Amino acid sequence: MGRLTTHVLDAAHGCPGSDIKIELYRVEGAGLELVASQQTNADGRCDAPLLEGDEYRSGVYQLQFSAGDYYRARGVQLAEPAFLDVVVLRFGISAEQDHYHVPLLISPYSYSTYRGS
Repeated sequence: MGRLTTHVLDAAHGCPGSDIKIELYRVEGAGLELVASQQTNADGRCDAPLLEGDEYRSGVYQLQFSAGDYYRARGVQLAEPAFLDVVVLRFGISAEQDHYHVPLLISPYSYSTYRGS
């Protein structure tokens, strides 16, 4: 049975990105269908997979990370508008694969991601 997981690392502070709102959408044509919404824990991870079971199927998905809210809560002074407020990652899943892990490394002015294991 397949699953989708993520975690967030804060490169600016050298720690996990805790208490970050993450939303997962399934891309349907020009529209978005909200599939899951979670907050990261103290380790920068979600307590459960974002996608698993019958919901885990091939398609295009979009993860949205509320990075600006996270940095504001940490007391970081961000420009208005913030350079990175909501980080959006759009990617494809082939349900033939058992596990997709999509981590995010963030700072107020940059981010990177990759397909993890």
